[in-house]
Amino acid sequence: MGKNVLIKIEYDGTNFCGWQIQPNVRTVQGEIEHVLRYIAGEEVHIHGTSRTDAGVHALGQCASFDWDSNMPVEKLPEVMNRRFGAGGEGRSGAPGDIRILSAEVMPDDFHARYSCRGKTYRYVIDKTGDIFVRNHALQYPGADALDLDLMRQAASYIIGTHDFKCFETAGGTPRETTVRTVSELSINEDENSINIEITGDGFLYNMVRIITGTLIEAGLGKRTPESVAEAIESRDRAKAGFTAAPQGLYLKEIYFE
Repeated sequence: MGKNVLIKIEYDGTNFCGWQIQPNVRTVQGEIEHVLRYIAGEEVHIHGTSRTDAGVHALGQCASFDWDSNMPVEKLPEVMNRRFGAGGEGRSGAPGDIRILSAEVMPDDFHARYSCRGKTYRYVIDKTGDIFVRNHALQYPGADALDLDLMRQAASYIIGTHDFKCFETAGGTPRETTVRTVSELSINEDENSINIEITGDGFLYNMVRIITGTLIEAGLGKRTPESVAEAIESRDRAKAGFTAAPQGLYLKEIYFE
């Protein structure tokens, strides 16, 4: 029996059609499995913690898989990154946009998805209008004038355990329940950007992006902070804000037992 391996991954999601493997398009899972197959000489199927959408980035995505190869697990990041072309030219001639941060052997009953107990997402809103960050941050009219105090007041209604149905887009995997716990939600800024970070035990389809859109509307004075509580109570998607673009979203960290 092979080793149960966990890898931690960062990637620039700009040129991927999301995480999940799909026929005839480039995905993060597909690229990782391609490289593992090249190293192992056989098919290797990985289980990712989160199925990020097209254009979404990751600072700490995780995946687990069964590893039967003689290649030492501790060597995997170096060998895989060389194959991805991190810092050089990848197999397709494009710069590497995936990097394996670490690889470790886990207990046999560990699973990157089912053993997850929480996640932190970061959403970046650009204040500069710099065209060179357009694929890595949301560029939204009036972002440089957002009232962060109003945004924080609105965010206070989100923290806690609630039915977050109003922050879910139709089309995702059906859930047994739309109740989730958001333990932390912070909004901070620096010279170039506004950063929203949200930690919870799980997230619905597009939940973080809709929360971001809702907070932006509060920061622009287009809705009151109290309207966020009303939207949550209503469970009505139409009462929440717009869905912010994927470019500003990063899967920052994943927590296991």
